[in-house]
Amino acid sequence: MLAEHQLQLPAIGLESAEPPQAAVLEKAQKQVGFIPNMYARMVHSPGLLNTYLDGYAAFRADSGFSPPEQETVFLVISRENGCEYCVGAHSMLAEAKSGLAPEVVAAIRDDQPIADARLAALAEFTRQMVRRRGLPTTADVAGFIDAGFSERQILEIVLAIAVKTLSNYANHLFHTPLDAVFEAHRWRDPG
Repeated sequence: MLAEHQLQLPAIGLESAEPPQAAVLEKAQKQVGFIPNMYARMVHSPGLLNTYLDGYAAFRADSGFSPPEQETVFLVISRENGCEYCVGAHSMLAEAKSGLAPEVVAAIRDDQPIADARLAALAEFTRQMVRRRGLPTTADVAGFIDAGFSERQILEIVLAIAVKTLSNYANHLFHTPLDAVFEAHRWRDPG
């Protein structure tokens, strides 16, 4: 999903960055090994990119979710928000780095049922948190807890939603082109 209006701000690399932008881009490069197209655009607001990087790192390190569960959360949020860039990027990360089964990635991308009961419960709870704007029902929470997750992890999903909202919305506005490394996992929002 792309915004009707596309921001015309150019991508910023380390060579053209102002000092506050350069500091955040260096931090980003240390975290992921390169500067993705998304970061080169988000850095127009160093606070935006810095908040994203810090929240993303905290979710990865301290959420209590396994890497495949983390990718499930990020993919569901990105799909719900219609972010073609992030669905593509997290699809590649899910399969290449996080060990999420390709059939689970495909199910999330295609909005189909997930066979793994625990991941299905996680995906459904995350989906409802996005759709209901952080207002889950008692039944939503019960399904999440019954699948073996904790109330604290509900707050971690709030963090993931915040982080993905920053990147998803920025990508909508910039019409961010997918990096070559993610190209094999390109996704188009069917809506």
